[in-house]
This record gives sequence, C-alpha cells and structure tokens, in this order.
Amino acid sequence: MKNFEVLTEALAYIEQNLEEEFTQQDVANACYVSLSGLQKLFRYAVHFSVGEYISKRRLTHAARLLCSTERSVTEIALQFQYHSPEVFARAFSRLWGVNPSVFRSSRRFTDLYPRLLLNQTGGTDMPNQRFDISELYDFLGSRRDCYIICFDTVRLMETNDTYGREAGDLLIRTSLERIEQEQGENMLLVRVGGDEYALVTDIRQPQEAEQLMQRVLAHNGEPVHFRQGLELPLSLRGGLTKFEGGCMNTASCLTRSSIPSISPADNRAKCRQNIGADPDGKGAQAVVSV
Repeated sequence: MKNFEVLTEALAYIEQNLEEEFTQQDVANACYVSLSGLQKLFRYAVHFSVGEYISKRRLTHAARLLCSTERSVTEIALQFQYHSPEVFARAFSRLWGVNPSVFRSSRRFTDLYPRLLLNQTGGTDMPNQRFDISELYDFLGSRRDCYIICFDTVRLMETNDTYGREAGDLLIRTSLERIEQEQGENMLLVRVGGDEYALVTDIRQPQEAEQLMQRVLAHNGEPVHFRQGLELPLSLRGGLTKFEGGCMNTASCLTRSSIPSISPADNRAKCRQNIGADPDGKGAQAVVSV
C-alpha cells in the first residue's frame, strides 16, 4: 500500500472502533503493514504515535458525552475502553487539564482533537491532513450576517521544536480556553487547523465583534506553566470576517464574505484558507498546518 492508502485505512479503522477494544497491532494488521512501519508513518505525517492518536480521539469523544449527556463518568470510561474510572480520569486530566467532573460543570468546547481526513497531493505519496469540521459547516447553515472571529497561536511551531509537542498541545488547549471564556451561548468554537481556531458569533456589529476579539487578546503575553518551573509565553493573533450566508458550502461563503477593515488582513486570509469544503460534499474540512 502507498502511504496515503495506509493512513486512510488506519484512520478509518480507528474511527470505526473508538468504542471497541483493539490494539495498535490490530490497526497495523488492517492496513497490511508492520506496526513499526505504521508508527513511523504516523509520527512523520500525524506527529503522534498510533496510541496517542487513539487516546486523543477517544478523550475528545468522551468530553463531548460529558457535556451533552447525563451519563456517569464510569459509563463513559467503559464505553471508550478505559477499564476503571480512575485510569480514565488520569488520562482525561492529562489531555484537558481538569478531571471529568470539573470539565462537565465548567466547559463547553469539546473538539480538541477533531477527526483527521486526508487529501492526496499531486506528485507525492504523502497526503495533506485536514480536520473534519462538519459541525462548523452545519452551524453556518443556520447563520446569516454574523461575524466569525479567527485566531491563531503565535509561534506554536517554534514551541513544538524547542520544548516538544506536549508543550505545543498545552498552548493549543490554553488558547482555546481563552477563547471559550468569551464565547456566548449562541456561538460555536471550532479548531479549524493545527494552530487556528474560528469562533462563529451571533454578532452583527463589527465594533462588538472587535471588542470580543480584544478581550481574548488582552491575555497575550500571560505565561502558561509547563513543567519544572518552565513558563511558556502565549499570545494569539485575531481577525474578523463577516459571514453573509446564502451559500451552500463553507469555502464559498468565506470567499464571498465582505471583510471589514478593522481586522489584520493576514489573519483573515489565513482563516479563509483554512476553512474549506469537502469536494465530495461529505462535510467541511480544514487544513492542518502544524
């Protein structure tokens, strides 16, 4: 199998079996490759091991169930193949920074690690990665004449290179927490790329959207505690784009939007570039650029 086919098969197998018991070797067997070969491919293309990707997807789904159902923590833990609530709570806390009970009572954003989708690029066997942002696509279908605020984490790749992806993951999570603090009841927060996020608001006035954006950016420079006394500086960039509605797919909606002059042009362009539509009409996707 080519790399694209192997990764596509592996991601599909994982997604279909998140609530089932399986091993990393089972994933490799489904793709007809060795586990060591699959691990190398995942680390090169996805930047996680197979096991890490499985865990992040399960805990992302678990977070959604915590916020959308009244099922017990134990029930959710067992559903995603954690054999005790204690093991589940430790894994959940490592990813989300809080235990499941605190998360359920205080958080709304749950899609920290969206499903990865792949597009094959011409002339290369290594595919482009995209996040599945079908939720954003569906949400925009009910919106018109509102502002989308786009954010990205400053120097995330530099943090990954210097301190490792654990540090980068912490900055991503904290970036989303800062945005979530300003998220209104009728707004949708989506991670649209490796270090890019979109907040779909119900705001119609550019000044009000600008004020919300600036409340998030007011935390720029505040350090994030990593480990062993290491403090990581965290700043975001922000930009606005007006969504006018009336379009059938996300890409054309944002391309045809009117853009107010109060926002940084580079970040608006990045937002429009990273929110796109599935060419097969199966759901919106976003480019992963980290």
